[in-house]
Amino acid sequence: MSLAKSYAVSLMGLAGTLIEVEAEISSNLPSFVLIGLPDASLSEAKDRVRAASHNSGLSMPARRVTINLSPASVPKHGASFDLAIALSIMAAGGLVRSESVAKWVHLGELGLDGTVRQIPGVLPALLGAKIAGFKHAVVPLANLAEAQLVDGITVVGASHLRQVAKLHGAEIQSDECTNEVHVPKQAASQTTPFLIPDISDVIGQEEAIQALTVAAAGGHHLLMVGPPGAGKTMLAERLPTLLPDLPLREALETTAVYSIATNRVALNSGSLITRPPFEAPHHSASVSSLVGGGMGFPRPGHISLANHGVLFLDEAPEFQKPVLESLRQPLESGEVIINRSAGTARFPARFQLVLAANPCPCGRLSGKGQRCVCSQSQKLSYAARLSGPLLDRVDIRLAITPANPAQMAIGNQSQVERKTSALARVEVANARLAAAERLSQTPWFINAQVPGPYLRNQLKTQPAITSQLDRALDRGVMSMRGYDRCLRLAWTSADLAGRTSPTLEDISMAIYLRGSENPMEPR
Repeated sequence: MSLAKSYAVSLMGLAGTLIEVEAEISSNLPSFVLIGLPDASLSEAKDRVRAASHNSGLSMPARRVTINLSPASVPKHGASFDLAIALSIMAAGGLVRSESVAKWVHLGELGLDGTVRQIPGVLPALLGAKIAGFKHAVVPLANLAEAQLVDGITVVGASHLRQVAKLHGAEIQSDECTNEVHVPKQAASQTTPFLIPDISDVIGQEEAIQALTVAAAGGHHLLMVGPPGAGKTMLAERLPTLLPDLPLREALETTAVYSIATNRVALNSGSLITRPPFEAPHHSASVSSLVGGGMGFPRPGHISLANHGVLFLDEAPEFQKPVLESLRQPLESGEVIINRSAGTARFPARFQLVLAANPCPCGRLSGKGQRCVCSQSQKLSYAARLSGPLLDRVDIRLAITPANPAQMAIGNQSQVERKTSALARVEVANARLAAAERLSQTPWFINAQVPGPYLRNQLKTQPAITSQLDRALDRGVMSMRGYDRCLRLAWTSADLAGRTSPTLEDISMAIYLRGSENPMEPR
């Protein structure tokens, strides 16, 4: 009887659990037994491993092979265990050095010809292996660039099982494994400079541009209400261009989410996702596609893919009511918890929400042009699709009106003088830096995260400055929640202007940006 072991990683969301892959070869009738709570795709590994070993000239012994995946209580899924299973069997059979195999984490799917194929989730898997204390790992060559984003662990990329066997001492003729970075050549970009979204493309919407800049600087959620063609989608698509680059921690977290999203393009470039992502699901999206789901093992949804970026819901009232209401908890907690039969997964969901809506079903209630044809009941039903609890979480409620011909003419003549996204991004970065310094002794980083009691008690503003807010609160035209939201906006406006505290001008700007307490109410 011979024993050997290797290691792999099981992912549940972004959390990686180190799995010990034990192999035993006994002198019983030939068979292959896989135990340790594998799913159907992992149970098929015995056929893939047997064929890959045979076609690599490393045939398995004609005896009973038992593979145990420990800890047995942790569910395992997918084909990423193939390589670790094959190496543990070879080590037990004496084809490779067992002490070498036991020091490495092996991740990869095997083809029947012995090729090592690409797998999802390499980045979070290696982060889990690093936490567990491992210093060496073998991954598919196609995943090598992504894997090398993890510091403190030596990563080797392999394209064939023979290469990995030779790395661990097998006496075969094969190309050496290499730990050099292999970055696949990318096709030339088809995007021309004039097609890159930029805030300078927006004409005649100066108030909207200012609101977008405030939203970017403070991380405030935004609702835009206006007729079709007013520029709501155009503005939303340019919000990510105003956001600063992601810091390393946020970039790693966002890249890890994309790594396990199997429906996304693999991270072959070897680069972190350093720019805030932008997600714009269709209004027919389901709750599971937005929040995350899956039949057995949880998968991230749009809100996690928009982590540290922007989630844009165009035609927001057209989304199903349960879909919109599912956003309320992630907006408060910054994460989503998904329970499935295989276990519970936590995904980050710190996104900036942008909602766009027409003023009524036909879209003609506001602005010039054709008259609205909607009945009062249709208007009320349409407005009620965005619930009060959801709108309470939106700091900025902006009415968007179409640009008139005079604004278009002025905008076209002063094209050179219009603010660009690059310049606005510098202003936003400086404002966020000022907020971070002010909040350095707190768990918050941007103004949108600061609760009302802290604003009112620790960041007190002179009564003469907040008099407009006080009067609005006394008259009942503003709620206490709206009062606190305006204070957040005022601090962001002050940060953009380089002031150390809000002024009357900042309070006035905040009241304007906050808008009506019932922005979807028919007028």
